[in-house]
Amino acid sequence: MTIRKFAIEYDALNDRNTFSNGDTLTGRVIVEVSKETKIKSLTFKTKGKADVAWTETQGEESVTYWDKEKYFSQTQSVLPEDQADGSVTLVAGRHVFPFAFQLPYQGLPSSFKGAHGKIHYRLLAKLSRTLRAASKAEAKFTFVARADYDQSTLLAPQHGSKDKNVIFFASGNISMDIFLPKTGYQQGEGLVVNGEIVNSSTRKIVPKYIIYQKQSFFAGGQRAVHTTEILKEKGEPLVSSTRQNLTKVLALPLEISSSIQNCRILKVEYRLKVILDVSFTKNPVIKLPLIILPHRTSSKALEAGLYPDLANMNILN
Repeated sequence: MTIRKFAIEYDALNDRNTFSNGDTLTGRVIVEVSKETKIKSLTFKTKGKADVAWTETQGEESVTYWDKEKYFSQTQSVLPEDQADGSVTLVAGRHVFPFAFQLPYQGLPSSFKGAHGKIHYRLLAKLSRTLRAASKAEAKFTFVARADYDQSTLLAPQHGSKDKNVIFFASGNISMDIFLPKTGYQQGEGLVVNGEIVNSSTRKIVPKYIIYQKQSFFAGGQRAVHTTEILKEKGEPLVSSTRQNLTKVLALPLEISSSIQNCRILKVEYRLKVILDVSFTKNPVIKLPLIILPHRTSSKALEAGLYPDLANMNILN
């Protein structure tokens, strides 16, 4: 085999190996040949796009909905021209062709893979030779979009209240008031839930706390929704005729995806759901919206302006 190795390598910018708006992605295309080989062309392409697709059954028929959104696609030659026809001849051995590409500053959603679609970013290389099938190489990279929310949205407090009469094999009323000090949280941060629960019924109640992710996919005028529980915890039970002032800290997992609101065909949202679990009665539920922000990899990221809108609101501290 003449082409022994054909691969793409790129340089990491941080310990999580992620890239953000405006970053310059540098790397190299590696070509290793076993003998002298004439190369017709060697191109490098960067691509970013979103794809969604799902199938629904309508009666006896199945209908598939799909759509895609392209963010960028740029091709460049990485082959130096040293002959009149634009081709070069490689001697046997290893050859390195460097490349650099600056990511756009705006309009890119974070990388994501969901139930019915994904947002993905790729590096592609293609090596062409006369009368030979083209050799291809591919490498994926993870893009984390810069937080693009205004301060008032991220710092907006959230509140919900609910009460319910207990009537089946019991009597009385149960109620809760739930407060969140803000809406925006970074990955790995502790979410503080404050509130009051009143059990004026003759039954025991158990508060439950759930953080769930809601994925929405859009195509052909239709929407598909998929929800996943991220975290679930129980609080202390309340016996009959008791009141509880609560402060509950829920640790957001570091590995969850950030919220995605800037993709036309795919959306990722988060909710806090607080439930009062009581027997033989429909449980009262409160749902409050959350915005999950990218984890700050280092203080240098903030100083470099990757999160300029967060620097003044202490949301990452």
